[in-house]
Amino acid sequence: MAFAYPVRTEEDIRQIVSALKEKYYDARHHCYAWRLGAAKTHFRINDDGEPSSTAGKPIYGQIQSNDLTDILVVVVRYFGGIKLGVPGLIHAYREAATDAIAQAIIVEKTVNEQLRIHFSYLVLNDVMKIVKEEGAEVLERNFEMACEMLLSIRQKDMPALKNRLRYVESASFSE
Repeated sequence: MAFAYPVRTEEDIRQIVSALKEKYYDARHHCYAWRLGAAKTHFRINDDGEPSSTAGKPIYGQIQSNDLTDILVVVVRYFGGIKLGVPGLIHAYREAATDAIAQAIIVEKTVNEQLRIHFSYLVLNDVMKIVKEEGAEVLERNFEMACEMLLSIRQKDMPALKNRLRYVESASFSE
């Protein structure tokens, strides 16, 4: 049996793994891998008594190959009486993880940054054109004495937005 869960913290992971171990208490192994964060650098694998790198690593490999984060994949394995050997274990865990991920609903989220910009009415059209072309979302706008807007944009697109706004006369921004 294989399960895929959306997770945000290591505490979420501990609770889920603990609950699975309690529910499937008679299983021989509860192997898993997880990855957290937009940077995709925080991860862990666990072979739970299987030979080294035969369970957690193939599970994690499927997380990587699907480019996922904030995910926990757990494979619960009962011993069926036949020893699979190292290649067989690797294949079994990889296929179980592949199946769990294929059955999961993948939610794509973006990492956004915010930028507050200040400018005069004279360049309002220029600024609005850049905001639209760069795909920034306007979170707040204030057009009283001078113009001010709070924008949200994908982190990877922020440098291009800032670069274009730098060339608009009288525009300035603060982060």
